[in-house]
Amino acid sequence: MSITIKENNKGKNTVTWILVIAFCSLILRSVILQIIQSNIAQNESYASVTLKSIATALENFAKNNHGVFPVALNELTESEPAYLNKNYLVNSIKGYNFNCSRLDPAGYSCSATPIKCNISGRMNFTITTGGIIVSEECFKKE
Repeated sequence: MSITIKENNKGKNTVTWILVIAFCSLILRSVILQIIQSNIAQNESYASVTLKSIATALENFAKNNHGVFPVALNELTESEPAYLNKNYLVNSIKGYNFNCSRLDPAGYSCSATPIKCNISGRMNFTITTGGIIVSEECFKKE
């Protein structure tokens, strides 16, 4: 009399597939986080460089106009020759909104803030008269 034992591999196959899917999802999550981090770093770099360009244009305008700064950014784009190639305050660019809360004959204060904190950028940048740039972490509004 011989007894044969039949193994059930269905359970093992299911567990194997679950492990494979879990492992792939962990790898995918890691890759997506790397892409987001890289995107944020590029956006922050662009925002900082753009603010420095705006400040340089404002400082050059004042230097050529007896120390008087423009009262609107379009004075920099519409002059001959132009001090700035475009008005960065009109549209959001690379995940950041640009704003000049102060543009008057005595000076300026311009900022770049992420469209979505911790998604398009992690830092708020502010540049003031003299080209002094300050950065601080943005915080999600709850």
